[in-house]
Amino acid sequence: MGIFKRGLSRTRQSISGRISQILGNTEIDEDTWDDLEATLIQADLGLETTDTVVDFVKETVTREGITRTNQMNEVLKSSLTALIDPPPPLNITGRDLSIILVVGVNGSGKTTSIAKLAHRFKEQGRNVILAAGDTFRAAAIEQLQRWGERAGVPVIANQQGSDPGAVVYDAIQAAQSRGHDLLIIDTAGRLHNNYNLMRELEKIKGVISKAVPDAPHEVLLVLDGTTGQNALKQGQKFAESSNVTGLVITKLDGTSRGGMIFSVFTEIGAPVQFIGLGEGIDDLVPFDVNQFVNSLFDES
Repeated sequence: MGIFKRGLSRTRQSISGRISQILGNTEIDEDTWDDLEATLIQADLGLETTDTVVDFVKETVTREGITRTNQMNEVLKSSLTALIDPPPPLNITGRDLSIILVVGVNGSGKTTSIAKLAHRFKEQGRNVILAAGDTFRAAAIEQLQRWGERAGVPVIANQQGSDPGAVVYDAIQAAQSRGHDLLIIDTAGRLHNNYNLMRELEKIKGVISKAVPDAPHEVLLVLDGTTGQNALKQGQKFAESSNVTGLVITKLDGTSRGGMIFSVFTEIGAPVQFIGLGEGIDDLVPFDVNQFVNSLFDES
């Protein structure tokens, strides 16, 4: 619970502080519902998800004969928990080489998330290798190389402007010849509405599937938690063109908009696999909906 509670402190202040005011010990009335709706929207759950939560709480309150606001807290927590399904295990075992393709716009924390994932999997005994497939930015290549050194994981890279498909192909060949069992691939992240970027991602996926027929085995979309509902728009565009299998939500420690996780999951449908709760290499953690919701309400 510790890292969740610490990393979600800003979102908890936004939600819990306001909730504690409206869920004191008074009679439930129309103002209660208006205040609850406003609080959830402020936490960036989005209009549709907020309506779903408020309707669920209303129905439960009526069915169970609840009349006081201080009895609603557990109902609200239950409704939020029910919004998100627990993520399934990542499909990265049971073969000689598993491949994770990581996508997302520039600035979302994609490259650092890749390194943190590499560190996590290495700690679990995996033999990890990285591919610097974002060849459009020299800074992205250098950043991944620095993080690779920090994580103790090799990085296959080429010069800025080189063909990302060729880098990916070289990385697959290197992984197979050196006995690595997990390859994580970085990709370019220009604006999500850039048609050429989406075509480039399709090309990379084609290179991967030719070399390893059932790959990529996971396509993880990295979204910046500080951007709130804008992240939802980005996610929808990537999901349409990249067959996203899982989400990584970053920078939740730096925002009060952590409620965006509920709307992103609801609208995109892909499971939230990891969340970023700090800048340290160990601060990208597997998502646990129960810990997440409890941390939003735990003020002790």
